[in-house]
Amino acid sequence: MTTSHAPDITTLLAAAREAGDADFDVLIACAFNYEAHASEFSRLGRIPVLKARMNAELHMAEDLKNAAKGNLFDNFAEPDIDIQPVEDGPDRGKIRVKINGVDVFHPSSGEVRSGNADGIACWFIDTDYNEESFFVRHAYFLGANDPYKSLKTTLKGEINEDVWATLNSGTSRPFDKPKSGRIAVKVINHLGDEVMKVFRID
Repeated sequence: MTTSHAPDITTLLAAAREAGDADFDVLIACAFNYEAHASEFSRLGRIPVLKARMNAELHMAEDLKNAAKGNLFDNFAEPDIDIQPVEDGPDRGKIRVKINGVDVFHPSSGEVRSGNADGIACWFIDTDYNEESFFVRHAYFLGANDPYKSLKTTLKGEINEDVWATLNSGTSRPFDKPKSGRIAVKVINHLGDEVMKVFRID
């Protein structure tokens, strides 16, 4: 299936059922992005569901020159994170998230390459994910370039550097364990590709 909008879980379920009824072995979904809940859906019965992310440049297909080596699809895989308990101090009993990078599948070579945090423009945490909507409760800005300088220029004003230091980080501020038992981490790279992964917290 191919779609220009971000498919939701209902769309993927319907397509997977249709694939099963037609006796196909696999469903490959192609879209520019996927809704939060749909990103977790990977199988219906015997039918695996593979989600390929179409290159955003396809929006401008008629305006770009044909390139033999152009990648029409990418599979921006999932964030590599560590969930760390806070064991001492006033935040004891809380948890924090450390982001190490993002694994990316390169269709031209078939390799999965692990990238470090320099490839991440920004990342967000929903610290109590309800499986329906992603709420940005924590936001952090990374990257090899100087994000503080860029943001300062954009806002045309001064930014409190002590406050910014808590946002320009690969490790989150401590937060309470989620009542829902789940957190969700969303990562956006410098090309605008984004991916979300849900993690269970015991």
